[in-house]
Amino acid sequence: MRGDERRVVAAFCAWLRERGWTVSTEIEFCDVVASRGSERLFAEAKGRTAAIGLDVDTAYGQLLRRMPLEADDARFALVVPEEALQAALRVPTRVRQLLRLDIYAVAADGTVAAL
Repeated sequence: MRGDERRVVAAFCAWLRERGWTVSTEIEFCDVVASRGSERLFAEAKGRTAAIGLDVDTAYGQLLRRMPLEADDARFALVVPEEALQAALRVPTRVRQLLRLDIYAVAADGTVAAL
């Protein structure tokens, strides 16, 4: 993880822990892997960059390629800084629903919003 991505991951992990999740980072090429009871969550995060739209598109591709075959009950997440939210929402809601893929935005102050 580089630069601002660390901040985004740290804020998201803290937010998950506050909600009772057990969290690991950098597991099997995934930025965040979390569990809570029988729930599992795999997340890819991106930080602020000069080409945030391209980086968000890359994150979607990473999530798709890394979705475990045995994770029929898992959820997936794209975690981005607020500035990248518009780029993250370019994938239609219906497609994200079918993939069980949620979007989380991290504000400059570390506040996390689930969308």
